[in-house]
Amino acid sequence: MDTPTTTSPPAPPPANALACVINCAVYHDGVRQDIPLEHISDVLAKDDGSFVWVGLYEPDEHQLDELQEEFGLHDLAIEDAHSAHQRPKLEVFGSTLFMAVHTAQLVDHHLRLGETHIFYGPRFLLTVRHGASLSFAPVRQKLEREPDRLKMGPVVALHGVLDFIVDNYEPIVDAFAEELDALEHAIFAEDFSRGTIRRLYTLRKELTKMRMAVLPMQDILKQLVRIQDFGIPDEARPYFRDIADHAARTADIIDVQREMASTAMNTNLSLVTINQGEVVKKLAGWAGLLAVPTLVASWYGMNFHHMPELDHPYAYPVMIVLVAAGCIALYRYLKKVRWL
Repeated sequence: MDTPTTTSPPAPPPANALACVINCAVYHDGVRQDIPLEHISDVLAKDDGSFVWVGLYEPDEHQLDELQEEFGLHDLAIEDAHSAHQRPKLEVFGSTLFMAVHTAQLVDHHLRLGETHIFYGPRFLLTVRHGASLSFAPVRQKLEREPDRLKMGPVVALHGVLDFIVDNYEPIVDAFAEELDALEHAIFAEDFSRGTIRRLYTLRKELTKMRMAVLPMQDILKQLVRIQDFGIPDEARPYFRDIADHAARTADIIDVQREMASTAMNTNLSLVTINQGEVVKKLAGWAGLLAVPTLVASWYGMNFHHMPELDHPYAYPVMIVLVAAGCIALYRYLKKVRWL
């Protein structure tokens, strides 16, 4: 008798599979309904005007492979989403747009950059966050309070996510401006601090990193406005142009701050050089004052046979008075020319 064959059950998903999923919902007529990942393809198969919005945070390969199957995503796009070290870009894969944008956060007063990979299709939006990146939960909550906007489809969610990312650049730039203002006051302090120039250098480096995140965002948004036939209605394009203008304004502010930081560093070094010159001048002035009695004392230390004080009882007092008068006259002169 044949022995029945047994099949082993499928391997369970990784323990962190569900932890990666921040949001998975379908929106129909602006109303949200949470669904499991494995039902995404079933929802997309029905042409009922709904769209799916999924948010992930640092997913693993198993999670991305499952989403690739559910959404029908391109292999190269999924390969890029695996890595958190992509340059900002916008690419087209069939009917899907793939965007890689940089996000930023201030952690313990230091800039930390992250990445968000966005997959946008006619009926879905998938966001994959890596590293320093704020949750998009406020965007979802705000849009869910406006169901009429959600009826427009995933373009509204895409606009909300990009607008949220660009808006979060502003408080970071404001914090940099406050720190730069404080450092400018520290530059003109009486005492030189090595920490001031060190912090100026760090600030300029962080501004450069911030610039590398903001500048490509302008190009991505401009390309997004120009792209046709990807479910972005004409009435929505001005909103994306507004985000691009916001990003451009932020980039301009960063450029100004970088220039100001560079100027502050040069000013700090110039002030240090000037201060050192003042110290050298004062040392030279005091050395000049000491030179007068030193010169006279050197004459009297040569052991001549004929010295004034040997024959004249008032020679020492007269010589002391003359030396003191010479020192006082030199001191007043050095004071007048600000060498002392």
